[in-house]
Amino acid sequence: MSRKVIEARKPVEREAPTSMRLDKFLKISRIIKRRSVANDACSTGHVTVNGKEAKPGTDVKVGDVLGIRFGDKYSEFEILSIAEHAAKQDASSMYRARA
Repeated sequence: MSRKVIEARKPVEREAPTSMRLDKFLKISRIIKRRSVANDACSTGHVTVNGKEAKPGTDVKVGDVLGIRFGDKYSEFEILSIAEHAAKQDASSMYRARA
């Protein structure tokens, strides 16, 4: 085998992301089920990051506090981890609901 073929077969090691777009985090963590809904919620001012109104493209990182208004209900979530993909049963470990 040539060197190029051997190099191509090696698994690619990717570093864990340190930040992520807000709308993508909301979808992957399953706080909001669809990214389009997460995008709309952010665009209409229903989502805050660390107390400041946030747009869908705002970068979030571990330790940030998300505030989300669903109708009359207001919920806060602290980000515990960020991952590109999360299984349904593991998604809730990405955040902690705050009282």
